[in-house]
Amino acid sequence: MKTEKEAFPLDIQISFHKLFDLYRTKLSDGDFHDTDRVQKVLAIEKEHPKLSSGLSSHEEIQEYGEQIDFILEDLFNPVLQGNEIKVATSPFQEFIFKSTKRYQNIIAAAGEGFTPKLTNFDDNHFYILGCNIILSAYYGYNVDFKRPFYYNIPDASGTMRNYRILYNGDFMDVEKTANAPEITSEDLDELLENFDDVAVWKKKFPPGSWVFRGFVIANIFDVTLDVSISDFKSYLLKNESTEGKVVAEFGEIFRSIFNLPDLKIGFSDYNEEDGVFEKLLYKNAPSFILRNQTFQNCNDALCDTSYYTLFKQKGLYIVTNTKKYHKLYPKNVLYKKLLDQGIKSAILAAIVSEGKVLGVLEIVSPNVNDLNTVNANKLKDIMPYMIDSVVRSKAKVEKDLELIIQEECTSIHGSVHWKFKREAKRYLKALSEGTPTYYREVVFDNVYPLYGQMDIKGSSEARNQATKKDLELQLKHIQKIIKKIYRIEALPIYEQIDFRISEYLREFRKELQVDSERNVLNFVRSEIVPMFSHLGKKSDDLKELIDEYYEEIDRATGLVYKHRKDYDDSVMLINKRMASIIDKKQLEAQEMYPHYFERFKTDGVEHNLYIGESITKTKSFHKVYLYNLRLWQLQVMCEMENNYYKLKERLPVPLTVASMILSFNSSLSLRFRMDEKRFDVDGTYNARYEVVKKRVDKAHIKGTEERITQPGKIAIIYSQKEDEKEYLKYIAFLQHKKLLNKDVEILELEDLQGVTGLKAIRVSVLYSKDSDNDKDKDYYTYKDLMVQLNA
Repeated sequence: MKTEKEAFPLDIQISFHKLFDLYRTKLSDGDFHDTDRVQKVLAIEKEHPKLSSGLSSHEEIQEYGEQIDFILEDLFNPVLQGNEIKVATSPFQEFIFKSTKRYQNIIAAAGEGFTPKLTNFDDNHFYILGCNIILSAYYGYNVDFKRPFYYNIPDASGTMRNYRILYNGDFMDVEKTANAPEITSEDLDELLENFDDVAVWKKKFPPGSWVFRGFVIANIFDVTLDVSISDFKSYLLKNESTEGKVVAEFGEIFRSIFNLPDLKIGFSDYNEEDGVFEKLLYKNAPSFILRNQTFQNCNDALCDTSYYTLFKQKGLYIVTNTKKYHKLYPKNVLYKKLLDQGIKSAILAAIVSEGKVLGVLEIVSPNVNDLNTVNANKLKDIMPYMIDSVVRSKAKVEKDLELIIQEECTSIHGSVHWKFKREAKRYLKALSEGTPTYYREVVFDNVYPLYGQMDIKGSSEARNQATKKDLELQLKHIQKIIKKIYRIEALPIYEQIDFRISEYLREFRKELQVDSERNVLNFVRSEIVPMFSHLGKKSDDLKELIDEYYEEIDRATGLVYKHRKDYDDSVMLINKRMASIIDKKQLEAQEMYPHYFERFKTDGVEHNLYIGESITKTKSFHKVYLYNLRLWQLQVMCEMENNYYKLKERLPVPLTVASMILSFNSSLSLRFRMDEKRFDVDGTYNARYEVVKKRVDKAHIKGTEERITQPGKIAIIYSQKEDEKEYLKYIAFLQHKKLLNKDVEILELEDLQGVTGLKAIRVSVLYSKDSDNDKDKDYYTYKDLMVQLNA
């Protein structure tokens, strides 16, 4: 029989010989109660031997249609005609010669001329399937090419239904013809290695070279719900770039799951930080809760009952008849909102992960009772996948927001992150809508600044001394080698180089010049390195000296890096220890009241603090939090001083530090400069604060040459009398706690460029040795400590 496929390895002969054989066996065994029927079936075989030998065309099958219906009656129970979906056919072909009433109804509902086709199979796959039937039925090879077989058939409403097919092959044989090559184990190996090469399969199994005699029974099952859930999972895994298509597919999938052709879905994203619904996830999906708004407070968007159900019980809120309930409760904002959109029934499902509501899935219908407490249970099978998708989507959006913030603003402190995130959301939403936009500057008005620093005193001089010692060490080592060479080979050029080295050393003893290091490096690279390369080959003693010299040299720079390394290591250790202290303490301060914090490592550690209502987001700021932060800052500076002097004795270079706090009486505006990726004070008057910050630590006491910042003391710079009174209270408290000494000084500062009238409170820090008992602690001033450390 000619198949529907262009080519097939099997010549199809519809035969019922195996069914006749089964009847004969059962009859002889006495297994059939209705022996009259069996006799009639076997009489048909005798009268129409073609039914056993095989029918080779559709016309012949139709000719014997009445006999075939009678023969297959036991396989198609009349009682189950309206329930079972079953057909008799040839393998993987569309030609069906008997079917149940329910199958016929399904095909009729699909529309005139509709013919079901197996999904996800092309002609090549069908050909290889036929070959696998031969390998299994004739040769007994276990070649597993089993895949689920599906029909997609639309119902009367146009909703696509999914049906799985299970084939019963009990009534078939495969016969070899003269044109069929013998299949060896080597042939099988080749076939197994070439699944995608249909030419190999056609060579081993030429079209029509085998005969299929028999028929197959296909049992068909409606698996729409299972397939829809599987499709739902697949679409949830798709990228954001295909979101529009995914949202459209969601609607089709949910319509299949609920078998409701008019069903629609929506989604409202929940922003826990602001307590609002917004449209950020699944932007192409509508939000029936928000309707035309971009965001709305959850309490305003929902009624009391729906809010309690979704956010407290974290469950499903179901409206079966919107019109009815709106009539009963006309002031209910949710019922009115749904009814205004033509929604007559709805399911609102809270998407919950780790006890937190992430959003609300909205399933709505224009028909009363379409959605109800019964079919809402179908959501139990898909909610875990929906939750997983929302979690991943939220993580992706958070990542996108962070990338925008980092790209536009670099790293942002957690206390102000919310405002940058709000601007990033606006920016991302505008981009997604195709609206031209830019990332706007973020401003915090009416914030109070606090500044503090622990500066390494004389760092420039210490660095110069380290550089000077390294250069001297390097030149003396070179000079030692040159003198030894001169004794071996008394050339005037060696004497001249020795003289130049002595001149360099003489200059260093007077003063290190700005270009001294560069001059020495040029001298070494242009004259010494080539010469040492030559001299190392002349004598083993010289080679040993030159090797010793190179062991002390930093290969990257060509210079000795010993004393400078000690200096750099000391600065690094100081900065690392002091930064870790204030970072740790800062976490505790944030718990007291949120504020902006940043710190910098230079030759020491400096920090900025800003506090105010515009930073904290909530309407809760009071000046008591500013006073608390000022006291906290002073106390932390005392702790940093104590920690530093415990560290000092372990430093390679015993550097000293001096601490300072700048108090600014007025509030100011803080603006994030997009071009410079940093915060800066806003306005001309406020810029005075920045000028003071940069210059005041170098300022002198009025009428003297003494700097205001001194080791062992904390200087508090201010300009207003009320600041003086405030800080004297804090100092008295910290004197009571034995953190500060009694030697309080009130000093006037020399005028700075553009800044006059500055004053300072200066007080000595008390240093203590570690002890578990405060009574056993010994306290020292800076002078006492220096005497003890140098003893």
